Amino acid sequence: MDAVDEKILRELAHNSRISNVQPAERVNLSPSPCLRRVAELERSGVIRGYGVRTDPELTGRGFAVYVMVGLSSHTKAAQEGFERAMAIAPEVAECHNIAGAFEYLLRVECASLADYKRFHTEVLGTRSHVNAITSYIVMGSPKDVRA
Repeated sequence: MDAVDEKILRELAHNSRISNVQPAERVNLSPSPCLRRVAELERSGVIRGYGVRTDPELTGRGFAVYVMVGLSSHTKAAQEGFERAMAIAPEVAECHNIAGAFEYLLRVECASLADYKRFHTEVLGTRSHVNAITSYIVMGSPKDVRA
């Protein structure tokens, strides 16, 4: 990757639906070389896909919480079981295995505090190895670049 590729990625991250002509103009390339660069970024795996940015309120996911989760057992089986449970939980938008005082950081998205309480009690609270749950309610997101 070079500086031109990075500029192309910034343009696509801002709006992946733009035609090839627009990013080409913005990075001072003609459309054909720009398209070849985008294709190479896709082929090499730098670009893994394209996403849709939705309005969380309109999709029933306007209540966001970051959740730190600690496990009582640090075995591979305990971690894999927790990760499988989070993978199928529709409220969990992100699940990260992290270093530090907790094992996992989750981004949970749901419609309301009542919905989060249900998730907290019925999903996290029923996992056998979960021994600590700390919730951080998102009050605003002045910067959010996720697709």
